[in-house]
Parts: sequence; C-alpha cells; structure tokens
Amino acid sequence: MNADDLDARILAEIADGLPLAAAPYAAVGARIGVAEADVIARLKAMIERGVIRRFGAVVRHHELGFTANAMTVWDVPDAQVDGLGERIAAFPFVTLCYQRPRRLPDWPYNLFCMIHGRGRAEVMAQIEALNRETGAGACRHEVLFSLRRFKQRGARYRHAPKKAAE
Repeated sequence: MNADDLDARILAEIADGLPLAAAPYAAVGARIGVAEADVIARLKAMIERGVIRRFGAVVRHHELGFTANAMTVWDVPDAQVDGLGERIAAFPFVTLCYQRPRRLPDWPYNLFCMIHGRGRAEVMAQIEALNRETGAGACRHEVLFSLRRFKQRGARYRHAPKKAAE
C-alpha cells in the first residue's frame, strides 16, 4: 500500500467519525492493517499539509438529550469584545463563543455564543446567569432559539475511497 493509498484509506475509515472505543486510532489501524502510531502520524501529517483543515468532534447534542439550542448575540463595544468573549467562553454550558463583524444597519451584533440545554427554561436561566455574572446583560442582546435541526457530520474528502460494506 503506497503513502497516498494509506492516507485515503485512513480518511475513508474516519469519514463517519472515529470509532467509539478506548483507543479509536488503534481501532482504525486494525481495520486497515496498520499500527495505531502510523494512523496518528499520518493524521498529523495530513493536518500539517493542509489535507485536513479541521479535526474535532461533532457532538450530536440532540441525541444526548439537549433539545434546546440558543444563539445569544450581543452588541459589545469593540474595545471590550475580547475580554467579554473570554469570560463568556469560560462557562461550562457555552459550546461556542466567537466574534463576527457587525452588518449595519440591520445587524449590530458582534459577539455570538451558543448554548445547548435540556429545555428552553434551562437555556434561558443559563443566559440570565451569564449576563448577570459577566456584565454582558448591559449590552444590547438577542436570544435566537433554533427552530430546525440540520444533519451534523464531519468533513468529506474527495480522495477518500468508499468503505467496503461490512
């Protein structure tokens, strides 16, 4: 098996996610006949070469019982956005927190935060605590609950062959 073929086989094996195992890279390696260390080294090399641009977990929160999702957005003075964003991101129930440019005149918000909860009341209580404890509540803000859930999956790579049916 040549280097390109090995990379392609690794990509095909992880296309639907890593196996739920204590040693997922060893499980991937066992499926394609290489050592765990080789799988890890190849993934690192593909990340360094830019073949893989993002490598992380896709958490399907709905299946875990977190059925309420809210994006909270704030209009934060530019000089304060970094500090406030860091304080917000430190809360354990915050899954994403990032800055985006405002789109005036219609969209004045520049700080975004995603919160998942088991119900809307729980999420609203978390947002209220966040606003109170960080001072974010002093800024204009909106809470936008998700109305629809889209399919969540990892990246697909066009050089990865389809996995054989098991």
